[in-house]
Amino acid sequence: MALDYAKCAKEIFQLVGGRDNLVSAAHCATRLRLVTADNGKIDMKKLEDVEGVKGVFSSNGQLQLIIGTGTVNKVYDEFLKVSGMSAATKEEVKAAAAAQQPLVKRMVKALGDVFVPILPAIVASGLMMGIVEALGKAMPAFSGTDWYAFLDMIANTAFAFLPVIVAVSAARVFGGNIFLGGVIGLMMIHSALLNAWNAGSPDAINSFFGIDTGVIPTWNLFGNIHIGNYVLGSIPRVGYQGHVIPVIISVWLMCQIEKWLHKHVPEVIDLFVTPLTTVFVTACFTFMIIGPIFSTAETYILTFAKALVANPFGALVMGALYPCTVVMGLHHMYNVIEAGMLSSVGLNTWMPIASAANFAQFGACLAVGIKTHKAKTRTIAVPSSMSAALGITEPAIFGVNFRYMKPFACGMVGGACGAVFGAISKIGATAYGVTGIPGYLTINNACLYTILLLISGGVAFALTWIIWKEEADEDDAAAGAAGKDSKKDDTLAVTAAENEILAPLTGKAVALSELPDETFASGVLGQGMGIEPTIGEVRAPFDATIATVAETKHAIGFSGPKDMELLIHVGIDTVKMNGDGFNVLVSEGDEVKAGQKLMTFDIQKIKAAGHPTVTAVLLNNSDDYDNFKADKTGQVKAGEVVMTI
Repeated sequence: MALDYAKCAKEIFQLVGGRDNLVSAAHCATRLRLVTADNGKIDMKKLEDVEGVKGVFSSNGQLQLIIGTGTVNKVYDEFLKVSGMSAATKEEVKAAAAAQQPLVKRMVKALGDVFVPILPAIVASGLMMGIVEALGKAMPAFSGTDWYAFLDMIANTAFAFLPVIVAVSAARVFGGNIFLGGVIGLMMIHSALLNAWNAGSPDAINSFFGIDTGVIPTWNLFGNIHIGNYVLGSIPRVGYQGHVIPVIISVWLMCQIEKWLHKHVPEVIDLFVTPLTTVFVTACFTFMIIGPIFSTAETYILTFAKALVANPFGALVMGALYPCTVVMGLHHMYNVIEAGMLSSVGLNTWMPIASAANFAQFGACLAVGIKTHKAKTRTIAVPSSMSAALGITEPAIFGVNFRYMKPFACGMVGGACGAVFGAISKIGATAYGVTGIPGYLTINNACLYTILLLISGGVAFALTWIIWKEEADEDDAAAGAAGKDSKKDDTLAVTAAENEILAPLTGKAVALSELPDETFASGVLGQGMGIEPTIGEVRAPFDATIATVAETKHAIGFSGPKDMELLIHVGIDTVKMNGDGFNVLVSEGDEVKAGQKLMTFDIQKIKAAGHPTVTAVLLNNSDDYDNFKADKTGQVKAGEVVMTI
């Protein structure tokens, strides 16, 4: 009998909590995808019993109902009628699901999304900068050669123009025109503005502007109109080299303005009105509001740092807060403090504090690099930690520690501990501008400096190793722990690339069409394969989060890299065994690693109950991937690549 599409849609609408609980709705080839305001209002059990619904699961903030090819679009049309909602794309649903996350989580994710694509550039530059600076300090004659100047130019390019790189990436993340984003980034380091790294040097200011006051001049666009101490339209003529947060804020604002204009400006004039207005308005906000706020923050932070650095407690505070100022792009201003110390007492006691903070971020990042099971994370974390050891911490902070937050916090603790030791031991440097390992070239007591580095890096490494738990999916900032010790035992030494699915069982692989179950064989639940097991064990097919565990223990659903949604269903009709013969070692929300043992089952008991043991391995959202491939047949071993996307 044909499915009553209207009845199916109406029942789904009622069971998900009605219109007030719906945020967005879309569909793909087999599934109805919903984003709800409150998952607690959803009756999952009754949803599964709705005629036409072949499965229900929640993944990445979306409620997904498996309905089937050729049917889901008709149910979706009826669902839109009964709910009064507008059609949405899968991308819009994903965006709506992300918008339901807590603000802090969304902000951290956005920062990670901005920096992940540009990591190769800043990691390479960071390492090269550290090496070139170390060579220059170790061999003073080399620092005056053309080779040194050439290598220094190559090394610092990514950091000299970091606002541009960040702006382009941020525009992509926030949905704006990347070239307009690039213009905003270029504007913030324009040659008409003093380089931000020289903002604390009166000599540099005087030389750049041709003045003798040592004060950065301003552009006063509206004359001399005062609002308190603020001059309306006043723009300090200093750039934003090394800054990150103001660039991201400015580009986010640019994207909002651009989107609004595209919606409201007539198409006939949109091509020139929208970009012109977007750039002008963003520039005004950036230089009149965002810029002054951060300039004021720099002044307060410098004053605060000068007051604290003179005693152990202050050193502890600054050792902890130093990486936060790196995130804000304010750390270059500390050269003023260091230069002042050298001119007044001949010893730079700020350097050990900064070095402790930087080396602690090295320790935290190295712990991530060693502990991670993901090859991709390791290839970022290890070289980034080396860069931090040489005093260039941006790759480690933005590429690893700040993305995962716990390593960043552990680094703050390690920096605080090392800074206290530095203040108590009263060590200092005879120059400024270098920290970490190159700091040995300027420090006045190498033995005590070694202890400082061991304390800061060691504490951060140990804390990160203990506290940080690797996430199954980088988009999930707060997945559950990886389970009890018994769940971690007996894990295969395998890794899976982000586009690979490993065999979860050892046995004979068969084509999906050969499975003795029409629902599986037809592909309505997704494409995949079957495996006739010879060993009664199910292992993780990739690093993942456990999305679902059947009450009857015979099936496990996964949420993995690149939004993969995989189902492993052991045997045919084994739901009727009510869990007899099955032992599940994980729970919903657990993180698992590729090759980790997740379930054991009794093959003979399944056969004795009269059920086929062939196991369905199905990628529920296989229709999302143009290059999905599952053509492996014959004998396979658990951990062997059997499918790719």
